[in-house]
Amino acid sequence: MERRQFLQHTGLASAAALVPGFLKAAGGMFIPEDVRPRNLVIIQLSGGNDGLNCVVPFRNDLYYAARPKLGLKKEELLLLSDEIGLHPAMTGVADLYHNGEAVILNGIGYPNPNRSHFRSMDIWQSGSDAQSYWSTGWLGRVLDSSCNDGCAPPHHAVEIAENLSLAMKGNEVSGFALRDPRIVRKKRDSELLDALAAHAPVTEHPQAAFLHKVMTTSFESTRYLQEVLDIRRSPVIYPGGAFGNQLKTVSELIVNGSNTRIYYVSLSGFDTHAGQKGAHNRQLQQWNDALAVFISELKEHDRFKDTLIMTFSEFGRRVEENAGGGTDHGTASNVYVFGGGLKRAGLYNDIPRLDDLDNGDLKYTTDFRTVYATLLEGWLEADARQVLGGDFGKINFL
Repeated sequence: MERRQFLQHTGLASAAALVPGFLKAAGGMFIPEDVRPRNLVIIQLSGGNDGLNCVVPFRNDLYYAARPKLGLKKEELLLLSDEIGLHPAMTGVADLYHNGEAVILNGIGYPNPNRSHFRSMDIWQSGSDAQSYWSTGWLGRVLDSSCNDGCAPPHHAVEIAENLSLAMKGNEVSGFALRDPRIVRKKRDSELLDALAAHAPVTEHPQAAFLHKVMTTSFESTRYLQEVLDIRRSPVIYPGGAFGNQLKTVSELIVNGSNTRIYYVSLSGFDTHAGQKGAHNRQLQQWNDALAVFISELKEHDRFKDTLIMTFSEFGRRVEENAGGGTDHGTASNVYVFGGGLKRAGLYNDIPRLDDLDNGDLKYTTDFRTVYATLLEGWLEADARQVLGGDFGKINFL
């Protein structure tokens, strides 16, 4: 297996030599220690979140005609305006919206949409178009851009998960996936690092040398994250089960001053083909409640203004409900961005038209890569054209 293939499949580490402590790398997202860092947190709602029942056009009769059972009534909703309301489970999101700390983007998608979970998620995570197959992710390519003068360590982008998503994989350097940094005991970790150091591979075996370097940087990143988490354990109880625990770990890393810049978490269960009303409510409740506690803790420690949170799903649902009391795979949906340093908060783009559908699906009005370009240039100070392979414009909320 070639070095680049190994990186993409394992998602472990960069080819840069191990540098203990903070590694200052080239590129805007890696900031010296004496400068207040910016954090980007990505929340993936897996399964295809029904955006039409999240941001509800309650004055549109076509909505209720298409959804006689699933349609949410005005009196149930958290009103944003005289025409639009949020799902009743989204109380924390509504509070952020009214506080000027939320951006709700409607009609987000891409041309020639794919209704396969796996393919559409690959498109979103790679930042490709529907016809292209890319082996790197949009965030992984941000990490690659740090390699002009040595690469960043893998823990500069951390995913709280068993496996690394495509979004975090680069050609030269990938992010770091770890379910819980505390599960690797420091003593065992230290012993393994000592063993690796004592048995450095010989130069005539370059693949073995590369594997040695990958393992070393991976365990060093694990050790680093453990030490950061040991600085302070959050006393706050997070709701939302495993998802809440993911956000709690991210909160601890941010509050404790980790030099991680990008975080990635996910919540599954949004594939609501049947019995959607109860299932969707439960999933939105988990997302909303854990998110609210997460942001509250960031505010308590004065870190919310330095943190931007984006929530997305691989596609929305079809407009018309099905016979099983659910909705099938659709196309365009909503993207949510939260932060204490937004230039302009609020609702962006018109609610998708229900009288102008594409074979029963909502038509997208804004390419998801426009959202990415906004985050890349407005928050991470990265070259969006280089990362995305084209110019997709930007939205004026940062």
